[in-house]
Amino acid sequence: MTGFRRLVAPVIFLAVLAALALSGSELSLRLGLGPLSEHGRNVLQMGAYLGIAWLLSRIADLVLTDLRPRNRPVPKLLRDLVSAILFLIAVVSGGMLLMGHSAGSALAGSGVVLALAGFAIRNVVADTLSGIALGLEAPFRIGDWVDIEALARGRVIEIGWRTTRLLTRDSTYVILPNSQVSRQRIVNYSAPRSEFRAQMEITLDHAVPVTEGADILRAALQNAPLIKQAPPPDVRVQAIETEGVRYALRYWLDRFDHEIDCRDAIWREVDAALRRSGMSTPKRCIQDVACRTPRSASLAAR
Repeated sequence: MTGFRRLVAPVIFLAVLAALALSGSELSLRLGLGPLSEHGRNVLQMGAYLGIAWLLSRIADLVLTDLRPRNRPVPKLLRDLVSAILFLIAVVSGGMLLMGHSAGSALAGSGVVLALAGFAIRNVVADTLSGIALGLEAPFRIGDWVDIEALARGRVIEIGWRTTRLLTRDSTYVILPNSQVSRQRIVNYSAPRSEFRAQMEITLDHAVPVTEGADILRAALQNAPLIKQAPPPDVRVQAIETEGVRYALRYWLDRFDHEIDCRDAIWREVDAALRRSGMSTPKRCIQDVACRTPRSASLAAR
């Protein structure tokens, strides 16, 4: 019921215009001035176009709100775009009426103007429509850490009409056109919850027994700050190679942006434990491993 109250203002506006048109004609006849001039009728008709655009924009807003996915608001971008198109048609049509064109030719002319304008700003339109798609599907939100394939990885700080803006972990400000973002695979490290499972690999010398090496690495994970202990960290043997035994360390973090600090702490703990035990330090550095978690969300381009 609250939504329909928003229709009251444009309906009253149109009713007032209709009353002015009727009373104006009758008053002119009574005063012997004749019917309203063509210019007066055109002004009232332009007002009617604007009123109809106002009413249709409110109706479109109600329809979009009714059709929106559950628990997702209608993107303000989509509302603004629908309103802008309707009012642009009304203004162009009304302007042509004031210049002496008929109502039919005014509407046709507004269509031509919109087509030419759309062709001239087709890239802007593509970015804007892509922004609407991103708003409806919501693959990420402000504050999420995302990896947009072949483009950038960072924290989303703004989702605008034409662009999405990220701040990378080294504080680099990245501005991406929405049309490019919508065509790439998107991995969201913050959805549906902020917990993130990280993984790193390390190779220990063959002189370190596998069981003892796994215990040392597990203790390092337990002592490292920022690592969640529930669920517990996991250490597994990946392979026995020429250089040594390769282990995979997997652990959970509260947030994706803690990964670098936590990885550094783990490496320090491992090095200290190996030196205390008199064992050989790893022959290879920690390797970054692409994270694949059940919490990753992807948007496939259509």
